[in-house]
Amino acid sequence: MLTLATDIEVLARFGRALADPIRCRILLALRDAPAHPADLADTMEISRTRLSNHLACLRDCGLVVAVPVGRRTRYELADERLGHALDDLRTAVVAVAADRTCAEADEEGCC
Repeated sequence: MLTLATDIEVLARFGRALADPIRCRILLALRDAPAHPADLADTMEISRTRLSNHLACLRDCGLVVAVPVGRRTRYELADERLGHALDDLRTAVVAVAADRTCAEADEEGCC
């Protein structure tokens, strides 16, 4: 049974998904078009096992869905609005000093 996440849960899930560069690349690829895992792995030049782990994380976060297509599985964004959100985040101006990281970077893995 699907449940609706609260606003805070949604943002936390999105943040967890975006915390890894490979997951960001997957989301951006799926923003352009649905894809099969083997094709994504080849395009990104990563192992299928590694890709599978990242896809599982993205599924658990509720950002992508697996769609059976015959004997294969295709992945796509769970909601088309996620593509717009990714575009907005990608083009947002982020004020970051080149010589600084988040204060919690060493303790909590931030930035």
